[in-house]
Amino acid sequence: MDRDEIIPTMVLSSYALGRIAAQDARNEAPAAQWRVLSLLEEKAAQRVGALAAAARTTQPGMTRLIGDLERAGLVARTPDPEDSRATLVSVTDAGRHAMQAWRTAFRATLAPRFAGLADEDWEVLARAAQILHDHSRETGESE
Repeated sequence: MDRDEIIPTMVLSSYALGRIAAQDARNEAPAAQWRVLSLLEEKAAQRVGALAAAARTTQPGMTRLIGDLERAGLVARTPDPEDSRATLVSVTDAGRHAMQAWRTAFRATLAPRFAGLADEDWEVLARAAQILHDHSRETGESE
């Protein structure tokens, strides 16, 4: 594979695997829900605008999604102690449990596709996953 194609292929393949796993696991929740809960797990309480920027969506769209997640008990809003006009969004215990269940279902759904991989291939995937994780942070710096 040409070096210029590696990253786009990885990104598109990741999207495809996510869609396949959601479909096979019969998970009808929007992918944005899992992205927001994941962001909140990583950085704790955040403002809606920061979440919208991190998820690359509009603030009104994020506000609607946060409302849906709040009604489902997956997130909670609290006043921002640094700015009384703003609110912070945080993941609830139910949201953490939902994320864990989602990860478990996706692992189980995708496991057969990777069952025949050799240990060396798993090592390559582990390294690639770490690199992708490190370079997907907002600052672009590894953690």
